[in-house]
Amino acid sequence: MCGRENPFGLAARWESDPATGEVRATLEIPEHFNGFPGTVHGGILSALLDEAAVRTALLDGGFDDLMVTAKLEVAFRRPTPTGTPVVVAARLIRRAGSRAQAEAEVRLQDGTVAARAEVLLARPPPEISAAWGAERKHWRVD
Repeated sequence: MCGRENPFGLAARWESDPATGEVRATLEIPEHFNGFPGTVHGGILSALLDEAAVRTALLDGGFDDLMVTAKLEVAFRRPTPTGTPVVVAARLIRRAGSRAQAEAEVRLQDGTVAARAEVLLARPPPEISAAWGAERKHWRVD
């Protein structure tokens, strides 16, 4: 959905901001991802929040730190317009062993939070993550 090489995705370019501890991407969501005319579908916003949260686990390390989402709680605060730049940002709140907590937001151009998520991350079993080796290059956070 959000990978750089997905021809049907959003091609988000994720960057890290060490000063704020955030992973962030600025993107414009096309109209074909709408739920209603001119408004981004909530499932697309949820996918972006999920993607951002998972990438927070990669801030301090490499691909071996990749976690998956175990729980995603999303609050939609206001409609998010299609065809307008938004910022998707996430930060790691806590990490303990094979689990972590993150929070993520979709922010409109004026800084208003349109959607927010609290996310529980978990380390996948080795037999699952071992098959992801070819994907490593696509998970880069700049």
